[in-house]
Amino acid sequence: MDSVEVDAYLRRLGVEHPAWPTVDVLRELQLRHLQTVPFENLSIHLGEEIVLEEKRLLDKVVGARRGGFCYELNGSFGALLGALGFDVTLLAARVYGQEERLGIPYDHMALQVGTVDGGAWLADVGFGAHSHYPLALEARGEQVDPAGVFRVVEAGPDAAGVRGAQETAEAADLDVVMDGRPQYRLDRRPRALGDFVAGAWWHSTSPLSHFTQSLVCSRVTEEGGRITLSGRTFKTTAADGSREERELGSDEEVLRVYRERFGIEVDRVPTVSKADRGG
Repeated sequence: MDSVEVDAYLRRLGVEHPAWPTVDVLRELQLRHLQTVPFENLSIHLGEEIVLEEKRLLDKVVGARRGGFCYELNGSFGALLGALGFDVTLLAARVYGQEERLGIPYDHMALQVGTVDGGAWLADVGFGAHSHYPLALEARGEQVDPAGVFRVVEAGPDAAGVRGAQETAEAADLDVVMDGRPQYRLDRRPRALGDFVAGAWWHSTSPLSHFTQSLVCSRVTEEGGRITLSGRTFKTTAADGSREERELGSDEEVLRVYRERFGIEVDRVPTVSKADRGG
């Protein structure tokens, strides 16, 4: 990632080039990313290829001013942070689903980030509704965030799975908990971008993936709330938790909301096909 690409990315986020890779800079970058780059799965329903290569991610997020899901958003954000001097490690996670069952391996990508003023931080701009600011990875108490109260805790003994006892002891898995409910389980072993290709393929093709079964486009607002377009349902959640929603009528109205509220230009309204729904 060269200096021209870095500058273009920072302009996309609306921030100045930082002098040092500090935790305060990381906090600003994560929040601005959540506010300006939507969490969205439109490519799946528009027939667009999802490629986990740095240039392709930057072409989409910066060049085309689109969003993406976790692999794309955290993949591109991690590249930016690395270019700015942060110490970045890609981490794999399994997401908790119904009845607190864990999803597939490489279900989610998150970032471990080191700063010049110390500490290891969990940065995540690709989980949808999650923390607005990075979480301290080594802290075990409550971490209060505008999105809720978070905790990072060591996973239970079942976390070992097929891993050996010595390997597990060296880097225990961590559960990320939001408002008392576990969100995902982090594996602390370093990963490469290519490791997540199978997970991205599964989520973009399998009828069992919620990404193939529904449409979503969502971002944090400047007031601390969230706006979300799910199909034709436009939802506004204020910072105090109050919600409003309305159904959009024409295709023109849907495209206008994508353009004016999310900064996304698409030439047609994406729809979930019957094949995606398993029909």
